[in-house]
Amino acid sequence: KENRLVAYHEAGHAVVSHYLETQDPVHQISIVPRGMAGGYTMYRPTEDKSFMSKTEMEENIVSLLGGRVAEALILNDISTGASNDIEVATKIARDMVTKYGMSDNLGPIDFQGKEPYEMQMFGENIGDKIGEEVKKLIDIAYSDALSLLQQHRDKLDMIAQALLEKEKINEEDFQRFFEE
Repeated sequence: KENRLVAYHEAGHAVVSHYLETQDPVHQISIVPRGMAGGYTMYRPTEDKSFMSKTEMEENIVSLLGGRVAEALILNDISTGASNDIEVATKIARDMVTKYGMSDNLGPIDFQGKEPYEMQMFGENIGDKIGEEVKKLIDIAYSDALSLLQQHRDKLDMIAQALLEKEKINEEDFQRFFEE
């Protein structure tokens, strides 16, 4: 049961990432536990990045949520396995809003590390507005991941099944699932 959960979780990350233009190619997927993780999906960086665009950050969040979304979609349940993914996705979304000024509603303002009296100059309830913007980014990413996995459910099932049989899939084997 746990292997099936991990297989779908990792396949969810990999399938979602494959269909996102800004994400690096999948290098390896494994359901063999490593450290605290039940499995992993590794990516092969195609270039060194000093800066990240808003689109790249949004797609990173979609990719990070792919595992949780796959669990919910396939198993009709969720596990604690996505806790680190959720933590990282939330930090990216929060940084987009509070550090990089990437919120259309709040504008290009740095809200990080401000004292409460400094935050007041942005209006009352600014913390609530920041939270709403972060939640909106996460909700959109979740919806995008769900849409991709529903659309490519066949790939998700095939890759999860291959992981259950082999435990590891390399880049070449992964790419074969997407050849017509």
